[in-house]
Amino acid sequence: MNLKEIFMSALRNEKPIKWMGYGFEAFPKIKFHCVMDPISIWDILQFTGEAAIDNWGGTIRFLPGDPGWIPIVNEQNKVIKDITKWRDYVKFPKIPDLDWSDAKKTIEGIDRETTMVMVPSFRGLFERAHCLMPFEEALMSLYEEPESMYEFFGAYADWKLKVFEQLIDTLHPDILHTHDDWGSKTALFFSPAKFRELLKPHYARIYGYVKKRGVLIQHHADCYCTGIEKDMVDLGIDMWQGVLPSNDIVRIQKNTQGKVLLMGGIDQGVIDRADATEDEIRGEVRRAIDTYAPGGAFLPCIGSLECINEFVTPIVIDECNRYGAEWLKKQQR
Repeated sequence: MNLKEIFMSALRNEKPIKWMGYGFEAFPKIKFHCVMDPISIWDILQFTGEAAIDNWGGTIRFLPGDPGWIPIVNEQNKVIKDITKWRDYVKFPKIPDLDWSDAKKTIEGIDRETTMVMVPSFRGLFERAHCLMPFEEALMSLYEEPESMYEFFGAYADWKLKVFEQLIDTLHPDILHTHDDWGSKTALFFSPAKFRELLKPHYARIYGYVKKRGVLIQHHADCYCTGIEKDMVDLGIDMWQGVLPSNDIVRIQKNTQGKVLLMGGIDQGVIDRADATEDEIRGEVRRAIDTYAPGGAFLPCIGSLECINEFVTPIVIDECNRYGAEWLKKQQR
């Protein structure tokens, strides 16, 4: 079996387990393991600096050392002044004619028989909301103005569907890697009932489209989502990438019955430090494999795809593959 085949075996939760190693071994050895498309670059990745204004009128920061493109939203610069009048403030940017040649060339250089091709789509439904208004206002609006939030999520889902259509039509990926953090490190941002009321119907629509197009869904949420894992199954999410050990991963494995591949389990907060030792890093990888691999539908990886302290990542990858092979060999005795 080649790497793509063994990854698909893990995705299907086949027994006995055929491979245990770093979750992205079957993906291109490029940053974030994704083929960066021109829509992602135009929408987010082109912006740098202390206070860049994006295509939505939002203020974002991206400086060296930042973990990502951070929304900087306050009373003075927020786009949505009143959620009940969001249509007056939100101007959905028209996706321009873009040059897809670099992304196509990258994919043409990938052996698709042995390697998974994944393209990203950043800023999920909740994330976009708190890019346009202060975070606490977005949270309060879920409870105080649920109808307006539902309508905004629906309109944004329509916009995302246009993005997904272009990505799939043009690049024909195996996997769509999407982002939406629904919690902090220790709790959901909202109740499961509120998630089901306001977000789940729109995700059912956009993820349903992706699945109909024959593309797998990798939902990135490096946060706490315990309590809505069965909803992830309902939505057709194939992979929950970034699952933190602050979640009850063993319980989640039982609740999802192998229907969602859990990618993560490594506590990045413990190892992604300038003073982290190699023994600490390798020990955390071994803890994750020993604890979660027996439950199946699990592959270890870094929650945020890349560590801020760059020396950590290759040690994690090496230990996942080295100890993963050792762990698997023990199961086969």
